[in-house]
Amino acid sequence: MTEIRFYHLQMTPLERALPKLVAKVLASGARAVIVLGSDERVTQIDGALWTYDPNSFLPHGSARDSRPQDQPVWLTTADENPNGAGVLILADGATSSRIGEFDKCLEIFDGNDANSVAAARERWRTYKSAAHQLTYWQQDDSGRWKQME
Repeated sequence: MTEIRFYHLQMTPLERALPKLVAKVLASGARAVIVLGSDERVTQIDGALWTYDPNSFLPHGSARDSRPQDQPVWLTTADENPNGAGVLILADGATSSRIGEFDKCLEIFDGNDANSVAAARERWRTYKSAAHQLTYWQQDDSGRWKQME
């Protein structure tokens, strides 16, 4: 079964929290596909991954780029895995019917949006009934992730 981690954003927006999670995925040697809610969000996250830290580089691409198989991180709105990723990252309420094809899935949701929280709870129940391994992570007051029970 896929390991699914829910990340409850409370202190920072996705544009600031996601690059750090992507850096950890890449440091582990894994590849990621990030599914977002719109083409505009793909553009925003693309910019965030390029500019979040002037001293680092997170290699990534999207449909505007070529050769997805050469990209360690792929940004998309589609339910796809063109770069052979082992990690699926879902944000902006995006969903996937391919969860079982990945080793790990990071579900990132906005804790300041009641609809986003309700949708995340429903996905939790669905994944739990499918016997996936679930963990829940919440930001502390400094924006760091803490695994909750």
